[in-house]
Amino acid sequence: MSSSAKQYKAVIFSDFDGTITLQDSNDYLTDKYGFGKEERLEIFKGVLDGSKSFKEGFTQMLDSIKLPLNECIDILINHIQLDPGFIELYKYCQKEDIPLVIISSGMKPLIRAVLNNLFTKSNVTPNIEIVSNDVVEDASHSKNGYWHIIFKDVDSPHGHDKSRSIDELKLKYPVTPNGKGKYFYCGDGVSDLSAAKECDVLFARSGKDLITYCDKLNIPYVKFNSFEDIMNEVKKELS
Repeated sequence: MSSSAKQYKAVIFSDFDGTITLQDSNDYLTDKYGFGKEERLEIFKGVLDGSKSFKEGFTQMLDSIKLPLNECIDILINHIQLDPGFIELYKYCQKEDIPLVIISSGMKPLIRAVLNNLFTKSNVTPNIEIVSNDVVEDASHSKNGYWHIIFKDVDSPHGHDKSRSIDELKLKYPVTPNGKGKYFYCGDGVSDLSAAKECDVLFARSGKDLITYCDKLNIPYVKFNSFEDIMNEVKKELS
């Protein structure tokens, strides 16, 4: 890194589904229009105990959804809610020149559509970098009928290796050295397992699977109920 490169006092990375939003959009589609909640929870148990990779389980979930992509997006726009504190954190980051990046195991077109809709309701235009998997519509109907996921890291059992993305983003957004600058990560579930150890401060949503994983491996975290908690803690860390 060049000594003249811009350095930041903080960088915030965040999962999207179930973290920035109150519901996980992929879980919602699977539970309502795929093979259902019971089978999904069995898959997540396998991911947590190591008997199934996230990539394998997530593919099974998405393949069970038999709806066109545009219908999935319309459903999510009408049912997914934003954490009430996230827009205030976004405004704070804009004001303080703190990069805020979404790192998701979901799919970019769905994330962007839901995010734009939720921000529009608050008369705010989102300018947020998204690092995620993608999706392609399947004209042959050979997969789940209409579309399938394109994993960002096809060689990874995570599908999207968030730790790898964080390493890349740290080069793009270096923080002030000697412990003065901090990297934060916000997450909630099994898709965040690869990112749990990669930042100075980990925020884990109360009552979710990420906390179970962190407790099992003695990974330190700060529990949060809303992004208002996260913003207060970030301000405290930077004071």
